[in-house]
Amino acid sequence: MDKLMRLASEKDVVVFSKSSCCLCYAITILFQELGVTSTVHEIDQDPEGREIEKTLMRLGCNAPVPAIFVGGRLVGSTNEVMSLHLSGGLIPMLKPYQTWC
Repeated sequence: MDKLMRLASEKDVVVFSKSSCCLCYAITILFQELGVTSTVHEIDQDPEGREIEKTLMRLGCNAPVPAIFVGGRLVGSTNEVMSLHLSGGLIPMLKPYQTWC
């Protein structure tokens, strides 16, 4: 849990991913298109990846990846991010982290 929370809070927008996950890639591209640079941690390439995956599930992620943290707080997975985006809540949440206005 300590490693996960440290990684999640080191940068403004953090995505826990697996290198073969197309939804993880889609979320990363969405953030790029919204002017946000996300830090991506590929848990399938981390020696502690299994433990990170279990911790994400314990935190309430219905799928371990993608798991998105904004400002050190868990937003959720693809469903939560896309629901926020469609309802107009994602852009205001990301505004402080956009690299362009």
